[in-house]
Amino acid sequence: MFETDERRLARWERRAEWPLTSLAVGFVVAYAWQILDDRSTPGLHEVLEVVLWLIWLVFAVDYAARLKLAADKRRFVVTHLFDLLAVLLPMVRQLRVLRLITVLKVLNKRFSGRFRQRVGVYAAGVTVLVGLCASLAVLDAERHHPDASITTFGDAAWWTLTTISTVGYGDRYPVTWEGRLVAALLMIGGIALLGVITGTIASWLVERLSGVEGSVAEAEQATAAELRLVRAELAELRAELRAARAESGS
Repeated sequence: MFETDERRLARWERRAEWPLTSLAVGFVVAYAWQILDDRSTPGLHEVLEVVLWLIWLVFAVDYAARLKLAADKRRFVVTHLFDLLAVLLPMVRQLRVLRLITVLKVLNKRFSGRFRQRVGVYAAGVTVLVGLCASLAVLDAERHHPDASITTFGDAAWWTLTTISTVGYGDRYPVTWEGRLVAALLMIGGIALLGVITGTIASWLVERLSGVEGSVAEAEQATAAELRLVRAELAELRAELRAARAESGS
């Protein structure tokens, strides 16, 4: 029964992987459009809001389905805390960006093996996506506050760059609790991202070094085999020479 449930869960995740990725990308587009086009007509704003809520509903249904299929539900909840947060926090408008964790997880699982040979491309792509999400979220939280220093997307992008790189100039900073929460998540995410990049590079180097060591070991074995063959041939030649000398002496 346990194995059957696990297989059903794995089959569900495989089938839902690309549809959820597409929806997450659609969420990025709709969310960015809504934030950057602050002066859009009320009708368009409402359409984008409906799109965001529908995408959230799909994520919620997916999480509920996976939870139902999981054999060990407690372990599933513990190992999918970010997914749970992405479902439980839609009421806080600035935190809807947490749903993009889905696309980050899917892209990481599907492409990390391929991009390990091109670590720079993989790391740059993830960093840009995380930075874009953080910039949109902090701009959404800050720009209408009277004391805000982050009022444009350029300000938000600069703040994100200085925060994720741990430089922190302090010329731009969040003043709302939502913005500070986004900042805290970005700091934690920046550390985690650095760890992932470091781990990916280390894994790639270990694989390359393991391949080199394997090639060296094979070459050593081949050389040793050739030496043994040469020694055997020399021993045969010596035996033949001794036999020839013995015959000529007799």
